[in-house]
Amino acid sequence: MSKLKETPTRTLVVTLVLCLVCSIAVSAAALILRPTQQENALVDRQRAVLVIAELWQPGMSSDDVREVFSSRVTPRLVDLRTGDYSDAFDPHTFDQNKAVADSSLSSMIPEERDIASIRRLEHYAVVYQIEQNGELERLVLPVRGYGLWSTMYGFVALQSDLETVAGIGFYQHGETPGLGGEIDNPNWQAKWVGKKVYQDGEPVLRVIKGSVNPQSPQADYQVDAIAGATLTANGVTHMIHFWLGEDGFAPFLKKLSAGEA
Repeated sequence: MSKLKETPTRTLVVTLVLCLVCSIAVSAAALILRPTQQENALVDRQRAVLVIAELWQPGMSSDDVREVFSSRVTPRLVDLRTGDYSDAFDPHTFDQNKAVADSSLSSMIPEERDIASIRRLEHYAVVYQIEQNGELERLVLPVRGYGLWSTMYGFVALQSDLETVAGIGFYQHGETPGLGGEIDNPNWQAKWVGKKVYQDGEPVLRVIKGSVNPQSPQADYQVDAIAGATLTANGVTHMIHFWLGEDGFAPFLKKLSAGEA
């Protein structure tokens, strides 16, 4: 029996067939795993909300996170253009990060107002209300802004007065470990608790250079710097000013405070 001769055509055909088989296998795996990946991403966001709301306990499983989240946290959809609650989408499933890429659900931010360097602003955002006996205890707001290397995605929690920080945290970023990555450090995040956001109606809370002087009249509006991470810290400040300002949640917060949302 004669051996099959190796020819360029035969080699090319084998390569193409192998690529096709591998592509089908990878695509199938992606389709099969997508629901699991989406569920894991949802649980991660819920866990981040619970941490900010001080409802998370070490050792909680994914099932525990889902249970506590569903029993203590109320997601609400807010129309950022008006500052009102909206029922345009289900707040449990609406993905505002995806909405940014949809021109019908977002709009360009004028360069002079884009202090957080996010380029586009979604029309709707999901906020998370933590209530006890019908009273608002905390309000968790999604925020994002560009640091040194990446867009930082996180949450800011406000106390019931809607002016005092109850917590801050990030669930996704690409800042430098040991430098800008210290935004994940619980010790630094704890420095935000109790700080005031607004002065004369404007968001002024900021990360400063060095340490806060507790005797300064501005101490309530300042947070200690992150050593060696000035640009990341500036990005956090700009993020706070944008999302708690008039282009972000300020109109909603004013209406909520007045009982008009």
